Amino acid sequence: MDEIVVLITVGSEAEARNIATVLVEKRLVACVNILPGVQSIFRWEGEVAEERECLLMAKTVNSVFDHVASTVKSLHSYSVPEVIALPIQQGLSEYLSWIGEATLEAREAT
Repeated sequence: MDEIVVLITVGSEAEARNIATVLVEKRLVACVNILPGVQSIFRWEGEVAEERECLLMAKTVNSVFDHVASTVKSLHSYSVPEVIALPIQQGLSEYLSWIGEATLEAREAT
């Protein structure tokens, strides 16, 4: 299976909406869920930090991940944004087909 879920954290809902919209408009992803109010605790520059963030869950295909990551990085306010992919092990076949159809233009361009 080529389908993946890409997890992206951002600092605000406005930034989340902007990144999600661009990714969908460019057909790099089929859909993005935005989960506001995520509490993140992490180590950054030698210190433990805590921030309120939004989590984006983007559904796409592995073959366009590099384009997704570069697009997110170009739009993101963080110097090192979280952009990680998890494989979809199983899913409703019609939904997985829809992901493929929605990202077809981006796959053909690679």
